[in-house]
Amino acid sequence: MRLFIALRPPASIRAALLDAMEGGGPARWQDEDHLHLTLRFLGDLERGPAEDVAAALDGVHAPAIEVRLAGVGRFTDTLWAGVATHDALAALHRKVDHACVRAGLDPERRAYLPHITLARFPRSAGDDPAIARWLATHAGLSSDPFAMTHLILYESTLGRSGAHYETLARWPLGTG
Repeated sequence: MRLFIALRPPASIRAALLDAMEGGGPARWQDEDHLHLTLRFLGDLERGPAEDVAAALDGVHAPAIEVRLAGVGRFTDTLWAGVATHDALAALHRKVDHACVRAGLDPERRAYLPHITLARFPRSAGDDPAIARWLATHAGLSSDPFAMTHLILYESTLGRSGAHYETLARWPLGTG
């Protein structure tokens, strides 16, 4: 099972992101059902450890997370919308990581950069000018604050037409 833990932005924010998703040369834009903010990528887990993670996440209590979109960026093969850093989001990230460690996983070693992936492209795209134009055009992407109200455990199944995400479990936020 290829798993990750994420938050899902509300429909109005997903619609605004979809409006920005055009151009970009070789960019393969995400579908609406793929738009999420990852808290922790777990990778491939057997059913037993996956159930241990779900049980540990059941003990994560946090308020609904209110954030806002803040700019765009690029990793080697990804375009993303930034999310303004926020103490409550950082605290939830730490709680999720601690739950994963309690379930037997190694702690996350990478710095957490909250973002919503918008597109993927081949590494061979390099410095494609269409990507640079998209980044310049959308550099000021922003939103009013919005709430994300559920912690979600997703399974990602890779196929010929890309990834398919299935919700395995959801936990409401707003409980402390």
